Amino acid sequence: MAVKIFDVTTGSHADKAGIKKGETLLSINSNEIVDVLDYRFYQVNRKLTLEVADEDKNVRTIEMTKGEYEEIGLEFETYLMDKQHSCRNKCIFCFIDQLPKGMRESLYFKDDDSRLSFLFGNYITLTNITEHEIDRIIKMHISPINVSVHTTNPELRCKMMNNRFAGDTLKYLKRFADAGITLNCQIVSCPGINDGDELVRTLTDLENLGVNMTAIVPVGLTRYRENLYPLVPYNKETAGQTIDIIEKMGDECVKKHGRRIFFPGDEFYLLAEREIPSPEFYEDFSALEDGIGMIAYLTDDVGWKLEELDADESLCHKVTIACGEGVFPYMKRIMSMINEKFPNITINTRAIKNNFFGGGVNVSGLVTGGDLIDQLRDDDLGDRLLIPSSMLRFENDLFLDDVSTDDVERELGVTLVPVNNNGNDLVEAVIAGKD
Repeated sequence: MAVKIFDVTTGSHADKAGIKKGETLLSINSNEIVDVLDYRFYQVNRKLTLEVADEDKNVRTIEMTKGEYEEIGLEFETYLMDKQHSCRNKCIFCFIDQLPKGMRESLYFKDDDSRLSFLFGNYITLTNITEHEIDRIIKMHISPINVSVHTTNPELRCKMMNNRFAGDTLKYLKRFADAGITLNCQIVSCPGINDGDELVRTLTDLENLGVNMTAIVPVGLTRYRENLYPLVPYNKETAGQTIDIIEKMGDECVKKHGRRIFFPGDEFYLLAEREIPSPEFYEDFSALEDGIGMIAYLTDDVGWKLEELDADESLCHKVTIACGEGVFPYMKRIMSMINEKFPNITINTRAIKNNFFGGGVNVSGLVTGGDLIDQLRDDDLGDRLLIPSSMLRFENDLFLDDVSTDDVERELGVTLVPVNNNGNDLVEAVIAGKD
């Protein structure tokens, strides 16, 4: 296999070597180039020998010397240099299967790509990984690898993922661990399925493997579950029981290994109506992207930011911040912290009920533009409406229901300000006032 060169950076080593757009990169230092990982790994060396084929399939060899880690200067049509690998499973808890029809096509794509695990932190199931990819990960020491484990019971994993090979692929975890690959794991916990004793078994097995970190999050259920596996949501009691298991085993890991390893998602504490642990509980906050410690991190970060600022009674304006129902009590608390320093800023904190996905979904990242418009239309929003940037896609322009930020601003007559999950951005957005 080889990859076609989409463009060549002007003035680069590749340009000076006479490589042209439309030619094909075959190998670097006798290593076949299949995708972005091959290209990035093998171009690192100072002395390179490239095999390139022109459009008539004439192959030539090019020698080049460059700085270590310096780019060659080749560009490809897609970032991965080939098609993204899709998921082959039909997991009983899959959130994508619970989406309504008619949303943008990209939302229905289930990725399960080991390259994205390394490059962007995506979780993979290992069910469609090939022996070639496993050998390459070990050879290149690609680390960390993020794995959706869910359970280490082979039979149960097959059932949960609706894939008869899902149990067998657990063996790859040991191969990676034995090769010194750092493993970050995720468990979507479903009441009565893989919690309780099954969760204890899974966490025990993962500890014995020496995994770096495991995030345990509760299953999310929308109102669009027609003809899907009958799952029930967590309630106060069952969420509390799951927290107890995770915290107990995490405490034991701290005593044995000096690290907690196992972390419950913030949503478990919200469901159980328990206080979020202190920042120290989350150690280095390595699982923020999984919803682990986000509330503690933001609260602590806002506190540090406020310590840098002097109290200011001259600031006098009104802003509204909208969030999901789950985090609302904590967001109110954070806004009170800001108000202590800036008492003449009026901060209207609003919890948005997720009517789009159903009342069982209460996280901020799944709030839609339509629900914002419907529930804030009659409010005096002040100068600016602040929302977590997690409500929007990467480009910060569209909500999950394809309502745009422009639509929200037009319908509500207010400036919309997406805010990242850090104290500096949040405090600055609150005190900024009008643009």
